[in-house]
Amino acid sequence: MSTQSGILYVVATPIGNLGDITRRAVQILSEVDFIAVEDTRRSRQLLNHLGIKKPMISLHEHNEQQQAGKLLARMVAGESMALVSDAGTPLISDPGYHLVRQAREQGLVVSPVPGASALMAAMSASGLPTDHFRFEGFLPNRQSARQSRLTELQQERMTLVFYESSHRIIETLTDMNSILGKDREAVLARELTKMYETFLGVNLGEILDALHADANQRKGEFVLVVRGQEKDHDRHEAESADPLLALLLDEMPIKNASRIVAKYLGLKKNDVYKRGLLIQGKRGE
Repeated sequence: MSTQSGILYVVATPIGNLGDITRRAVQILSEVDFIAVEDTRRSRQLLNHLGIKKPMISLHEHNEQQQAGKLLARMVAGESMALVSDAGTPLISDPGYHLVRQAREQGLVVSPVPGASALMAAMSASGLPTDHFRFEGFLPNRQSARQSRLTELQQERMTLVFYESSHRIIETLTDMNSILGKDREAVLARELTKMYETFLGVNLGEILDALHADANQRKGEFVLVVRGQEKDHDRHEAESADPLLALLLDEMPIKNASRIVAKYLGLKKNDVYKRGLLIQGKRGE
């Protein structure tokens, strides 16, 4: 395949493991006239690894609107370009929206080169519902704005997905515990595809406790997947398990008891497990 001139390629790059680069991404990056990158230092490492030498133009959140016109003018003149972010798929909580928007408004061809995405990687391995989900990206920095947004999402029934940094992960989880509830089912994916990749949690309370207990778990980049608000009848069905679950909790660990009760009553194991945590919590009061 030969690259057509005047095309803007939106190229996904690895989120940690360089082996996740696709063959097509390598081909496109090798053929375009120049590459728009979020951070030249990060992208240079990737290009050096791939043995690719191409001119790089810095395109980030602070200069995108000013740069977009210049880059598109080069496309109109016949040059092809690739857009990459520091990691993952561009535009997904990364720069590129204004460039792609203006390119399409001018009738230029925009072609995706799909690949790695922290959002999809976390969802696929979370064990939470994936048929409907809502991607929120990064919550606001200010606590008041963050709490306000979480309050708006409190009754959302779709699975919620957030990005977060090491600098705010504790504050964000603290707010989520307060507003969404410590028993809300959730999974924290950390350092996806990297050496220290971990998935933590059964619920928001357990995740926060784990991070307080181990400083290493507060390092890196995070994707937080939170189950949506359950329907009332789902909650009532799970509550029906309480008498049998309480009896079994006197005899065995919560995971074993939850599995047995869920199978016997035809309920979701995670729902029964959450009821078990509530029963244990009341016993400890």
